[in-house]
Amino acid sequence: MSAPDTAGPVRGARRARRLLPGRLWVAAVCAALFAALVITVLAANGKRPLPGDRALHAWALAHRPDAVVAAARMLTDSGTGVWPYLLAALAGTLAGRSPRGRAVSAVAALAVLLLGQGLRQALMLAVARPRPPHADWATHASGFSMPSGHSTTSALVAGLVCWAAAHSARRMLRWCVWGLALLWAAGIGLTRIYLGVHWPSDVIAGWLLAAAYLAATAAVTGWVPVGRHEAAPATGRGSLIAAGVSECRRTNGCV
Repeated sequence: MSAPDTAGPVRGARRARRLLPGRLWVAAVCAALFAALVITVLAANGKRPLPGDRALHAWALAHRPDAVVAAARMLTDSGTGVWPYLLAALAGTLAGRSPRGRAVSAVAALAVLLLGQGLRQALMLAVARPRPPHADWATHASGFSMPSGHSTTSALVAGLVCWAAAHSARRMLRWCVWGLALLWAAGIGLTRIYLGVHWPSDVIAGWLLAAAYLAATAAVTGWVPVGRHEAAPATGRGSLIAAGVSECRRTNGCV
């Protein structure tokens, strides 16, 4: 029996210590930008759209061929309903390496998404910003406008997919999955503007909220983005994600 390799875990621990301040900075900066944007909107009389909101909204209304609107509706529908939760569960499943590890990771991913959704709902009700005029809508919508629900949800799911790819895929596949996930989330956010149901600042707020929440979650759980062939310890024992990663590595004989 070969001796255990301690170099990998040591490098992983050092990497975790290096990444923690960076994740906290990302969370703090995105949260500060989100707060500044919300305060700016709240300071506007009647929470009116910002100057850039009006310009982009007017452009979208003037450029709506039927085929593009139909494609935008299909894309925007993938960011709501059951689809985000299925993608989150799939991401967690792919991050695991054993039946138990896959189940724990899937539950962890769903928990992260659900907690993020709860935060977004609470902030949306607190801001209570009206949507653009109903006559401008090219798809269905409900609730208040800021932050955009579709934009926040798709960004959260994209982050979970990136986490799964970083944990389970090799370098080339990892980059491809990251690119596709980010393009999908960005496209959904843009469709909300194009279809006239959100102001651009609503979408930006959703992206900032998702980035702040995901970075804070990564900092709290101590998650380190490594591939399956790399070794790194999981920290943050109180979190479901850390427990899932630890279980996956234990059952695979990595620690």
